[in-house]
Amino acid sequence: MYYDNDHIIKQAHKLIREAGTSDPASLADYLDISVKPVPFRKQKGVYQVIEDIPFIFIKEDLAPEIYNIVILHEIGHDRLHRDIAKAFAEYDLFDMQTSRMEYEANLFAAEISLPDDEILDYIYQGMDVSQIARAMYSDINLVALKASDMIRRGYNFNQVDHRNDFLK
Repeated sequence: MYYDNDHIIKQAHKLIREAGTSDPASLADYLDISVKPVPFRKQKGVYQVIEDIPFIFIKEDLAPEIYNIVILHEIGHDRLHRDIAKAFAEYDLFDMQTSRMEYEANLFAAEISLPDDEILDYIYQGMDVSQIARAMYSDINLVALKASDMIRRGYNFNQVDHRNDFLK
């Protein structure tokens, strides 16, 4: 089953409200998801349910900001795709072209880690996607996904039109 973006966003906000935090490690604890570092070569993370126990297997040497994104992405799978997680194998964390589930988990992670008000503050300061990603210790692709969804929800990031002839 695939979800529309609004449902995914509501699920992310519901989790933050229930858990009282948006911290990735705290959310995993709140959800009783065991996080296990593993020596993956390429893969960044996997969410699996083994004997009814949810696990996130995460590449052990990730930079802290990527580690947090991966945790949130995998929590997205827990919240959105748990019913199929027993048979689910993830091969490329950010590959949204091949899997709607990957897109949904990325949007879930973006919604938790990149609050609208912070994104708007940076945009109104004149920052581009790359600068926002650096300022928020995030990934440029996640920020672009978030901005795209904010536009879908009606935010307007265009320059404000103005007149220069008011002194005439």
